Amino acid sequence: MILIAGPCVIESRDNLFKIAEALFPYYEDCTKEFYFKASFDKANRTSIKSYRGPGLEEGLKLLAEIKEQFGYEILTDIHEASQAPIVAEVADVLQIPAFLCRQTDLLVSAGKTPAKVNIKKGQFLAPQAMKHSVEKVLATRGYDGEASYEESKKYGVWLTERGTTFGYGNLVVDMRSLPIMRQFAPVVFDATHSVQMPASGASSSGGDSRFVPTLARSASGAGCDGFFFETHFDPSIALSDGANMIKLDELKELVTQIDAIRAIVE
Repeated sequence: MILIAGPCVIESRDNLFKIAEALFPYYEDCTKEFYFKASFDKANRTSIKSYRGPGLEEGLKLLAEIKEQFGYEILTDIHEASQAPIVAEVADVLQIPAFLCRQTDLLVSAGKTPAKVNIKKGQFLAPQAMKHSVEKVLATRGYDGEASYEESKKYGVWLTERGTTFGYGNLVVDMRSLPIMRQFAPVVFDATHSVQMPASGASSSGGDSRFVPTLARSASGAGCDGFFFETHFDPSIALSDGANMIKLDELKELVTQIDAIRAIVE
């Protein structure tokens, strides 16, 4: 099972390492393919005043330290095509944010690196439409045919479900999207961003983390290849997406439940 976990954004060196250390048991778990996630820049914050992160240079330095100290594979977001080759020197997975999932130049640039590419499904797109995004990356890696689960897995291209726009200020998850997208790529379920309430009237997006376990268990039953959890020792003080994040000490029980459901389904 792919397990992606970490803070939304790099807040400080101390916080980053504190969270990374708490996640070490998942790295040691031979049943998990673990990736440590943190963003060096949150380029699509609601407000100009919102905290974005330390930036590319300092952020990559910190992520490289995490990689060296803990041995983790690293996943982080990119927002511009020019960032792909630079970030891929540190990151093992380049993540394409949902709002940018159709940006051809960004996808092609990511595909030309040796890193895996995790494309988040846009809140505005049907799951079937994500096949085109996958094929844009596959084409850079020597495969020009129709995307399939096997070929995408071989060439390191994933998709992530993170909910669909439901009116204004809310998201809804259609679990049918998981098996639909698994026809042409491995699929990760982002359980924390799926409870987000985007631009819900405040200067930052809201959310309701109470529903993270419900959605994660449901996705496990629907069938997917992995899970994405933004986590923090105290989400109430997190500088980005705190309302959606799950506490580190609650993650263990939830992962245990997911494992049990997966064992039944598979």
